[in-house]
Amino acid sequence: MRVALLAESFLPHMNGVTGSVLHVLRHLAEAGHETLVIAPKAGDVTADLHGARTELLRSVPLPSYPEVRVVFARAARLTALLRAFDPDVVHLASPFVLGWQGLAAADALRIPSVAVYQTDVVAYAQKYGLPHATALVAGHVARLHRRATLTLAPSSASVRQLDDLGVDRVRRWGRGVDAARFTPERRDDAWRAEVAPHGERIVGYVGRLAPEKQVDDLRVLADLPGTRLVVVGDGPSRAALEKALPGALFTGHLSGDALAATMAGFDVFVHPGESETFGQTIQEALASGVPVVATGVGGPVDLVRSSVDGWLYRPGDLVDLRARVADLVGDDAKRDAFARAAREAVSGRTWEALTRDLVDHYRDAVALRAIDDGMLVRGRERVAAPAASLPRRRWTRYVALGDSLTEGLCDASRMPSGQYRGWADRLAELLAHTSETGPFRYANLAVRSRRVRHLIDEQIPAALEMQPDLVSILIGANDLVGPAPVIPALAAEVESAVRAVRRTGADVLLVTTFLPRRAAARIFARRFAAYNTELRRIARAHGALLLDLEAVREIGELPVWADDLVHLRSRGHRLVAYRAAEALGVPDAGALLGLDEALHADDDEPRPGWLTRDALPWVWRRVRGRTAGDGVVAKHATYVELPTRGDRERSRAV
Repeated sequence: MRVALLAESFLPHMNGVTGSVLHVLRHLAEAGHETLVIAPKAGDVTADLHGARTELLRSVPLPSYPEVRVVFARAARLTALLRAFDPDVVHLASPFVLGWQGLAAADALRIPSVAVYQTDVVAYAQKYGLPHATALVAGHVARLHRRATLTLAPSSASVRQLDDLGVDRVRRWGRGVDAARFTPERRDDAWRAEVAPHGERIVGYVGRLAPEKQVDDLRVLADLPGTRLVVVGDGPSRAALEKALPGALFTGHLSGDALAATMAGFDVFVHPGESETFGQTIQEALASGVPVVATGVGGPVDLVRSSVDGWLYRPGDLVDLRARVADLVGDDAKRDAFARAAREAVSGRTWEALTRDLVDHYRDAVALRAIDDGMLVRGRERVAAPAASLPRRRWTRYVALGDSLTEGLCDASRMPSGQYRGWADRLAELLAHTSETGPFRYANLAVRSRRVRHLIDEQIPAALEMQPDLVSILIGANDLVGPAPVIPALAAEVESAVRAVRRTGADVLLVTTFLPRRAAARIFARRFAAYNTELRRIARAHGALLLDLEAVREIGELPVWADDLVHLRSRGHRLVAYRAAEALGVPDAGALLGLDEALHADDDEPRPGWLTRDALPWVWRRVRGRTAGDGVVAKHATYVELPTRGDRERSRAV
């Protein structure tokens, strides 16, 4: 691939963003990819850029922080650079100013963009005492990442933060660590004896010396008996910190082998910052075999295993911070055990592996951009346009999972008495119809009254044995109308199901729950909305296809619901089937829905008497602890084979 990387900061200023870009350049080059770096010019660059082309643009320093430079390049200039390089994807490293301009240029050229969320600038605005700017910064960050084709977030905390800002299409992508450079073997006893001549335990910090890093919190450790505090780094707060911590050793900025040796010389590493999206120095300390004490918020939560390789203290509780550090410096056996676990924790987090994942995200962005080029955008909602076709996979084995909605209850259109079709059956026929290769196999394991626990215990194991390449999941309504559902627990079970299927390489079509638009349903509306928010997060986190029916106004209209106002009538099942087909990229699905409606308008005449025929029997079953699904088995427990377009063309040829 050809990758253009736009970085808000770059050499010779070294920070987390610059370090990540350099690692990515190296491993992209080793994998045979071509790269272009567009970044601020701040001085001579002598480091090895692994064959990357560079375009360093005129920049100005921030008055309060001269190490950070801002580029005010014209969009036309960036467009020309990108057009000349002709990249497959634009990588935006911690975008803010240059990243926004680069995003506009990428959009103009219809190039997919991957925005890497690496700096919590909203928290920085707060730390620097700019309350009036905080809302403006948050709005800018939200708009930027919504506009990007795909956003990569380094931690679960940053994923939640972006979700709160209304950013969709977010994937987790962490950071690698150089475990060959950062290793316990770098420990230098001579250095330790010089720094701690009386055998003190060395407590260290590595990072930028700036307000948002909360290095001032280390003052609570200044008089901890039997310890020596070492502060590695530089920044605008250094002079004030040297006055506040007169007994600490300030080394200034270190890098390369010097940094690795110093890190390995620590006995305990402390990370007090509460606005970290990740915490790369934490990984480097762990790789060096050094236990970590970090605040229990943000990126550190995903890196430090409290009571295994370090401690997470209560955010803002400096008494707890001191106690956690004292616990480790005062217990040699515990500290040694934590140190061994620390090194083991990072064994699989290499930059080589992380860059392979990054290239996969690039490819996903290319596919998403192709889909977007066939979509209309209304506000934040992407709606399928009547394009000739959308890029999609060719599925040949589809398994539907869920409850009565997917089983097809009340969709008796053109079916023998007592049998039902349902949206999943209809979708399978559409997929088979557009398949030019055969055979197309379909199974439906959904059973009425099933809940999320049945998905986990019964349906997922059976589906995985069938080795499908597409699985649809629509479930949860029966849980949500029950007494006091625990929505996070339900979401966690659904997420484990999606993860299990995605691990096999199969695609997942995840469908949000929905309600009829009537007064009696309002008591459940908040539950359904909260659950659907979790489903959207799950789809983003695991690369599932999402059919967001809660956003489809027609699904709430009473004419698509059956007489019991619990299930869909045939018209409703047709609507869901064609919406699902649109989500999967079936050509002309929207037009086909209109045709199907016209041909089957007489299938949906309502019948009176729903209270005595439907509602009261449901209540009676609940009182007796029974469900409508008792004794019912899946209608297609094994694959059935459906004719494909290729089959029909071959039969006509004969």
